[in-house]
Amino acid sequence: MDFQKVADSYYPMTSILSVEKTPDGKCGEIRIVAGNRKYIEVIEHPKYEVVRGMRMTGDIKFIPNSLYSDYIPKDPNFEDICYRAAVLKEPIHTFVHPSKLDMWFNVFVIPLDYEEGNTYYCAYSTQLSDAARVCLTSSHSPGASDEVLRTCIKLHGTKDFSSTLSEVVHDIRELCKAEVCTIMLLNPSNGTCSILAKSVREKSTLKTATDFINFYDLALSWLETLGESDCIIIKDEDDMKYISEVNHMWWQTLDEAGVRSVVMFPLQYNGEIMGFIWATNYDTDMVFQIKEILELTTYFLSSQIANYNMVKRLEFFGFTDILTGVQNRNAMNNRVTGIVNGEEYISVPFGVIFTDLNELKTMNDTQGHSAGDILLKKAGILLQEIFVEDEIYRAGGDEFVVIVTNCTEEGFYKKVEALRAHMDMSNDVSLAVGCNYVTSGCDIRAAMRVADENMYTDKKEYYERHPKSDRRSESRD
Repeated sequence: MDFQKVADSYYPMTSILSVEKTPDGKCGEIRIVAGNRKYIEVIEHPKYEVVRGMRMTGDIKFIPNSLYSDYIPKDPNFEDICYRAAVLKEPIHTFVHPSKLDMWFNVFVIPLDYEEGNTYYCAYSTQLSDAARVCLTSSHSPGASDEVLRTCIKLHGTKDFSSTLSEVVHDIRELCKAEVCTIMLLNPSNGTCSILAKSVREKSTLKTATDFINFYDLALSWLETLGESDCIIIKDEDDMKYISEVNHMWWQTLDEAGVRSVVMFPLQYNGEIMGFIWATNYDTDMVFQIKEILELTTYFLSSQIANYNMVKRLEFFGFTDILTGVQNRNAMNNRVTGIVNGEEYISVPFGVIFTDLNELKTMNDTQGHSAGDILLKKAGILLQEIFVEDEIYRAGGDEFVVIVTNCTEEGFYKKVEALRAHMDMSNDVSLAVGCNYVTSGCDIRAAMRVADENMYTDKKEYYERHPKSDRRSESRD
């Protein structure tokens, strides 16, 4: 067969690939047998830093029948597509979104009716596509598209994004017949990762990624493994062996966790990777369908998650006291109003603590407001150290309020005593403290009023012990 003539007959950038089928029925060598003028132009004069079908280290002369890995990094996903088309005779149409480029490629892989022993052939055509015009559902089976759309649409207009997303991830795990399905977000600003949603099959004993202490480093290593590909697919021992060679750290955690298979996609928005979604220990007999499911899920979820992150950031700035890092008065008012109106729940019994910084006015007058700010920060840190899982608010000026739930009366007063003990051992922060533990009813405002009155009693006793301090002008707005 005149492969050059076949390649030249295609209008889009096209190469003819040979795919070797090994004696055990697996994918062997893949070679670029021929390419049309557009394909060779891209290889010899690449326009982009990372594009499937070009060498990343600069211009090079194309040599027919070269190993594909002479021009692009080895890519198991690319090999799987070529094998399916050439050997299994499956025509494939998909969109590829390289992780390092804000662009889409429209890909067609067509099997050729020609074989030479254990060598099979396919035509691989690629065309740059405008992301705004990409209709992902056109390249996927109607079943996958319908199922993914049906579950992802639950997020539209939901009032409880986290809960609904957990439901969506459960549905996706079921569609993939996977043991675990996870959505994780990256936070490069502070070097952390967070699990946004996870669904685990009942009775699963699989160790998850977050169980490893080097979780963030592990996530960064996925970016390197991803390279120019749009996803990572691990379906068998050969793929595991490849991962052990290119990302041994990850392979060790997979082996330790009992992972046999993974399909992973990056979550991208406006050209930036926000995190990852992956399915673990899935049904490998339906690997291509699962790739479709997660690809579509990623497409639908990325903008929803980006909007959720934006809302969370707005909530942070709207309800966080930037100076001390605790919640602000707006957050406290919303919480209390929600409880009073029955829109939010507070478990009974619960406790309330009012605190007020002693001698902040003196600090501001003698050492300046920057010194007063430092004192406020120290007070916020102290409260966060003592009341780790509780609601802490800066009510305004030098006042802080803590709401403690899911705590026994003994546990509540132990926390209060721990706060007092810390102040006794340190001269850094002095707080007037008033508390109230409620065993029945849920009148949050009445409970706060009692705690506030007790705090002023404590403050009065403090100034009786320190009569030279001016408590009447102590507040700071």
